[in-house]
Amino acid sequence: MTMSVNNILLVSISLSILCFSSCNQGKQKNKKEPEMSEFEKFERGTFGYDLEVLKKNQDVIVLKSKDGNAQVLLSTDYQGRVMTSTLNGLDGISMGWLNHELIESGDQQQHINAFGGEDRFWVGPEGGQFSVFFKKGVPFDFENWFTPKEVDSEPFDLISYDDTVALFKKEMSLTNYSGTRFDFLVNRNVKLLNNKEAEKLLNIELDQDIRFVAFEAKNMITNKGDFVWNKETGTLSIWILGMLNPSPATTIVIPYKEGDEGSLGRIVNGEYFGKVPSDRLIVKDGIIFFKGDGKYRSKIGMSPLRAKPFAGSFDEEKGILTIVQFTLPEGKTDYVNSMWEIQEDPFSGDAVNSYNDGPLEDGGQLGPFYELESSSPAALLQPGESITHFHRTFHFTGEENQLDIIAKEVFGVEIKEIKSAF
Repeated sequence: MTMSVNNILLVSISLSILCFSSCNQGKQKNKKEPEMSEFEKFERGTFGYDLEVLKKNQDVIVLKSKDGNAQVLLSTDYQGRVMTSTLNGLDGISMGWLNHELIESGDQQQHINAFGGEDRFWVGPEGGQFSVFFKKGVPFDFENWFTPKEVDSEPFDLISYDDTVALFKKEMSLTNYSGTRFDFLVNRNVKLLNNKEAEKLLNIELDQDIRFVAFEAKNMITNKGDFVWNKETGTLSIWILGMLNPSPATTIVIPYKEGDEGSLGRIVNGEYFGKVPSDRLIVKDGIIFFKGDGKYRSKIGMSPLRAKPFAGSFDEEKGILTIVQFTLPEGKTDYVNSMWEIQEDPFSGDAVNSYNDGPLEDGGQLGPFYELESSSPAALLQPGESITHFHRTFHFTGEENQLDIIAKEVFGVEIKEIKSAF
């Protein structure tokens, strides 16, 4: 989540389900039992429930495995966004956080439409002299912060889709705080990953009893203008954010490169919304543990010098291990800076972030949810050049000893260590 959610007021809409009995010339006759509505078929919190909510309000695409257990739900209206996924069919847990009230209301918010979704496309930077969220010369405060409509409320163009892949594109023009206009093309491909692909990408072997769903978002931006995007004009980055459902027993896990701060810098920035309390953020032995309970608003970030190409979480209540894998090019250290200020170094930003939602000062709350985020390096592009950023999401459930093998390979830590972190 960004620094921009303060004081957002959401419209709460209660869901009404209308049942009709048969009538004859305006007179009730041969009354029948009302048919079960789509919402009554599935419990709230299931993939099937979220599918029906979205189908009522917009065009959707569902990618699914042959056995129907692994499914991924995309919205064409919301920029080809992955809204949610399941590893156990329609009755399975819905992995992504959805803002049902806002989606069903049909309303448009002024600063951001926080529809939710576990993989959404944004562009950075958010703040600073090269921001695309603030107009030239305005103060860096919430009243002047606006999410570009191109990545917030406008749909992407659907090129094609089948049972496992959906392709989207969008032509955009954005002007930054310094007055530079960027004309560019976005290509976004979302793919459901199968067993062999997941094993290869994570360098693991999956036990036959493990259930999982995994998908990959390939995101590319191409400079369609007539000038070079450089450190004088400012530039953009690809920014992928995933909203997930919290629980009191959810712990976020981010591995990092150990080493001297003199050469690698600080391990983590834990001061976005004030310093994160020590009972919510633990840094030790190459692993960051961060609470994902949706009860305390906080955010952390890590530079490309410290980051590894993974982040994730474990929900002890549901027994779900989540892994995010993303592009982290070796030797690339210029990442856009999103701090809300005129910056001394606008290319010293984060490669990976995590946000835990919580109550605002006025007592309201947007979620609750938590986020796993990744960014591409700064897109320093010649005309016609492109930059590509992969962001992959994996959800696993199974016996703890089976999940241990995955967690140790990817994060270097066992499930029991994650569970006992706090």
